[in-house]
Amino acid sequence: MNRFLLLLSFLLCFNNLSAQDTLVKTEPPKAASVIYTEADINVDSDTIEAKTFQKNFKKKYTDDDFVYEQKIPEKNWWDYFKEWLADIFNGIFTFENPEASLNFVALLLKVLAILIVVFVIYLIVKALIGKEGKWIFSKEAKQKVIHYSDIEKNIHLLDFEKLIKQSIESGEKRITIRYYYLWLLKVMAKNHYIEWDIEKTNSDYLHELKNPVHKEEFTYLSYVYNYIWYGEFEIDERMFEKAVSRFKNAIKTFNNG
Repeated sequence: MNRFLLLLSFLLCFNNLSAQDTLVKTEPPKAASVIYTEADINVDSDTIEAKTFQKNFKKKYTDDDFVYEQKIPEKNWWDYFKEWLADIFNGIFTFENPEASLNFVALLLKVLAILIVVFVIYLIVKALIGKEGKWIFSKEAKQKVIHYSDIEKNIHLLDFEKLIKQSIESGEKRITIRYYYLWLLKVMAKNHYIEWDIEKTNSDYLHELKNPVHKEEFTYLSYVYNYIWYGEFEIDERMFEKAVSRFKNAIKTFNNG
């Protein structure tokens, strides 16, 4: 048995020595050497054009699509004010999140801005109507308010005789009738038949007259005045003289009481 083991050990050692000898003797194949000459080199003869950037080329790439680093905008006083309001409303209505309360505040401020603009427009329109356009929106469609220029806002200071003389000399019949009508109102106010107010209509003055005769005369002269002045009709000499005569008689009547 011992001899058998000894023989087996000898055979194994012999095989290992044979394998090592085989590894030492095996050599890798040598690569063939390659020799290049000048004829093997290809020279590129194409013309190369140098490319340059246009001036200020960066301006083309300033849009949001080319901004890769988004900066968080700094808050201003208006942002802090909206956040302050949002906190107040959030405490009252209990919104789901802070963003919902901010959206509510933004909507509320827009509505308030619209209401303010509408209110300002209303005040402007009201002022214009009260100053110059009241006759368009009067209680009755046929009522008209005398439209006064700056010189006629206080008829008590005007010298109508002088104004009428100048208008007749210049051939302005319509202006003459206008002055006569204002002169009549001045005389009526002076003698307490009416209370002068630049905002009053012809119908307002008519209601203030107590005497039926005075009412009838003033109604006719108001009609003549409205027809000539507001109607912008050209009047002939005969009609003009007739209207002037009626105004003179009325002025005399209201002066004498």
